[in-house]
Amino acid sequence: MLGTRLQRARKAAGLSLRALGERIGLSHTAIQKYEDGNNVPDSATLLRLARALNVRTEYFFLQEEVTLETVEYRKRSTLPKKRLQAITHELLDLIERRLELESLFAPACTRAFEPIEGLPDRITRWDEIETAAESVRGAWQLGLDAIPSLVDVLEAWGIRVFMVDGDADQKFDGLAAHVQGKPVVVVGRHWPGDRQRFTLAHELGHLMLGGRLAEELDEERACNRFAGAFLFPRPAVFFTLGTHRTSIEMKELSLLKSEFGLSMAGILYRALDLGIISEAYRTRYARLFSMKGWRRVEPGPAYPSEEAQLFQHWVLRALAEDCIGESKAAELLSMSLLQLKEFRIVKDEHAALD
Repeated sequence: MLGTRLQRARKAAGLSLRALGERIGLSHTAIQKYEDGNNVPDSATLLRLARALNVRTEYFFLQEEVTLETVEYRKRSTLPKKRLQAITHELLDLIERRLELESLFAPACTRAFEPIEGLPDRITRWDEIETAAESVRGAWQLGLDAIPSLVDVLEAWGIRVFMVDGDADQKFDGLAAHVQGKPVVVVGRHWPGDRQRFTLAHELGHLMLGGRLAEELDEERACNRFAGAFLFPRPAVFFTLGTHRTSIEMKELSLLKSEFGLSMAGILYRALDLGIISEAYRTRYARLFSMKGWRRVEPGPAYPSEEAQLFQHWVLRALAEDCIGESKAAELLSMSLLQLKEFRIVKDEHAALD
């Protein structure tokens, strides 16, 4: 088990055998023997390995091992194999710590994910995807207003959400998978909030629409349509933009982005999908965005990134209720005891002004 853990931590750090060996003063052959289980590092070497890989030494001795099932990467074709491995192993570490915490401390708010009742068994038209998104919002009692935190909503309905770095090459959007039969959605921590939210809503579309789409409906396009409809529902679009427009101000798009957390380009697609604007008008805007470089970074204020804070909240709650001790809390949060003590401090900014 130690060898498997060592290999996972090394790949999560994006290090080769030789690079890790150089960091701790050993040959790559020595590292390989540790990973293969032919040799066991002594305590001093184990400590150096932990420091080089930014893990606690306890990590190497965890017993539970999880696997990802039915993995679907977004933008997977542009991700180098090494980056995929690093992201996958980082995610496995996050999932294992999450499962361990849930086994030690399971708040009553956790629930199993279930597709909502009332969705059609077969979806054959694009407008039925709009209805499906509205049905999910209705079942989850979200109304028609903007969703402040999509992470919180998904977590509340049994979908585990994780943030990973994956930002070495700026090509990782997210992935969806299952662990022990339960859905997991992952997004890159480095992306703007509107892009994160679209990825999360897109993956929700896969969960809700899977097995329901007619063959003539492309699943990726259908999930994009679901994502837009879930974030910016049809009645809200008609209320804010009207039913027919020949022109839309850039400032309108910026304000709606700030309210609903959908990109300006995504809002234009919503207007096109609902017949508010023509394909020719959206194409002109698309050319402008491409010419200005706005397809990567849109003008105006960036939408705040989503935050996956539930795990930290649970660890602190478990610590407060004496379900776990400081050492276990630090291990779960991948912190040293000193870092944990600093993390728990709430600074009084007002006192500093006195």
